[in-house]
Amino acid sequence: MLDKFGVARALREIGSLLELEGENPFKVRAYETGARALEGLAEDLGRLVAEKRLTEVPGIGEALAGKITSLHTTGRSDTLDKLRARHPPGILELLQVPDLGPRKVAALNAALGVCGLADLEAACRDGRVAGVKGFGERTQARILAGIERVRAQAADRRVLLARALDEAEPLLAHLRGAPGTAAVELAGSARRGRETVGDLDLVAASRDPSALSARLGAYPGAELLARGETKTTARLGSGLQVDLRVAAPEDLATLLHHMTGSKAHHLRLRGLARELGYTLSEWGLHRLPPSGTDPDTPPDPTAKVVVESEEALYRALGLSYVPPELREDAGELEAAGDGSLPVDLVLAEDVRGMVHCHTTWSDGRASLEEMARAAQAMGMEYLTVTDHSPSAGYAGGLSLDRLRRQWEEVDRVQERVRIRLLKGTEADILEDGALDWPDTVLEQLEVVVASVHSRMRMDEEQMTRRLVRAMSAPVFKIWGHGMGRLLGEREAYPVRVEEVLDALAASRGAVEVNGDPRRLDLEPRHLRAAHARGIPVVLSVDAHDVAGLSCLRLAALTARRGWTRRGQVLNTLGATEFAAAVRPSPPTGPP
Repeated sequence: MLDKFGVARALREIGSLLELEGENPFKVRAYETGARALEGLAEDLGRLVAEKRLTEVPGIGEALAGKITSLHTTGRSDTLDKLRARHPPGILELLQVPDLGPRKVAALNAALGVCGLADLEAACRDGRVAGVKGFGERTQARILAGIERVRAQAADRRVLLARALDEAEPLLAHLRGAPGTAAVELAGSARRGRETVGDLDLVAASRDPSALSARLGAYPGAELLARGETKTTARLGSGLQVDLRVAAPEDLATLLHHMTGSKAHHLRLRGLARELGYTLSEWGLHRLPPSGTDPDTPPDPTAKVVVESEEALYRALGLSYVPPELREDAGELEAAGDGSLPVDLVLAEDVRGMVHCHTTWSDGRASLEEMARAAQAMGMEYLTVTDHSPSAGYAGGLSLDRLRRQWEEVDRVQERVRIRLLKGTEADILEDGALDWPDTVLEQLEVVVASVHSRMRMDEEQMTRRLVRAMSAPVFKIWGHGMGRLLGEREAYPVRVEEVLDALAASRGAVEVNGDPRRLDLEPRHLRAAHARGIPVVLSVDAHDVAGLSCLRLAALTARRGWTRRGQVLNTLGATEFAAAVRPSPPTGPP
């Protein structure tokens, strides 16, 4: 029996094997669509299967629903079994290597018989890959580097933050039902909003740790790996490891702080505590005995300081509260000491409009009206329609004629919904730094997201020049997924970010915090550099379907890690104010 993540992995495997066989791209894409729909599923998969309601999920049709049902209930699919029988067991490993798509994998398999990472590495080191038509020595070197990256990621076994949070939520609800349990909280890197997570750290307050341990073991699909008096380790059905630590209720705050980390932040705080005459550990905050005290003297039971919350812990040490997302030893303790730490970090609830949304006009999987109604149901006041520009042929980029027809549909849908729809584009930043629409079109749009989607192998000098020119364009533009990375798949392209930010600060524009689970871009350090230059921020979802709108929470977490305050985020404004702020062409008329 597979959970939604296991089923999603199986669907992607089917799609990849079909692509290797040259299957119709639309059929291949249907499996990726289904996988992403499952990963974003809010409702219980078992209930949807039992009630035969899978086809109610956007992106899942009758045929796909049948395969999902089989995978969920039996762990198998006839289609997948047949595909696996037709291919060498290691062939899918090759598709994990950056720059190796299905066509190249098929070519290497046909020419050299490679069917796994070991075969591919040997062929590269022997120079045989460079001799295959369409490859060459530079490609061979990139493949070798990609193999090392795949192996490093496999050894690290980290998962995307979105998946970790999705797995944590039902598990937390399950554990909170254990007898004698006062609280169960998420800790670790997931609580800090890190882009990827190694395992789930949970902290609980209970007088009956054994009951909590048993409750974890009873979670569907969980396997207990170790069980102690106050710590239990388990592996979930998805393969993700869970470490559960239990403390008495009076020690929850210090244990939660300790297990949240980061290690560097906690070590600095322990040092500050010692300077003030305390010792700090997961078991509490204690006053140090007077100097010269006999080390054999029994500990003073009154030395323990009552710490009812993390806020109280920081207060006891003379500091303002440091939110979990900032605990990286990046200046937050100094700011907490001198009063300069932001107290109004942006929250997902502050956002009033969805920005960077795709529809079936380009590579989206939901219609314009479906996206509008979903955002409206979430309480949003506006939605930007930003489908791809002409050069993005791979993503169904719009021609000028199709763009104008989309505008007509926006007008029709606007008459049927309350939410305000803004006509926009995700304009490709071309190789020379120009935006992928003439100025006469850009000036008619209401919002422009400018992004790099091609020629990502430019060197640092070329990419910097390209982006500086784009960010210097006189139209107001939102720099989309700035570094172009895909977590676990593609490294950020080389660029001198601060030079690009300087150009943007001297022009008109904003930076995007992209909530796509694979992007979460810009990084916190770059966001802080943007703040220092007074560049505004937009929290975007980069949504390609209705489920993608939920990525707003990830954008907010990432923004908070970059010390982003509510007043720095443009889409915390109402619809009219936001539209005026991002209008590509400046208003005309007398000043």
